[in-house]
Amino acid sequence: MLNPKVVAVEACEPPSLVLTFANGERRRFDVSPYLDKGIFKELRDSAYFRSVRAASGFVAWPRGQDFSSDTLYLKSIALSP
Repeated sequence: MLNPKVVAVEACEPPSLVLTFANGERRRFDVSPYLDKGIFKELRDSAYFRSVRAASGFVAWPRGQDFSSDTLYLKSIALSP
């Protein structure tokens, strides 16, 4: 089974993303475990963090950081409707 694609993303604090998936689910993804790793260190800048966009089913930032829809879906928690 393929995980649903991201259709919308909203940057929140602390560094987390609220995601809307193609199946209608809304989930929260915690980015903080990645902030000390390689290119993800740039995401510590809150203004840059908020520049995130949904792109072709995943999320991405202008300088190449991204998370796949599988990672986002499997490592996020469902939000109450």
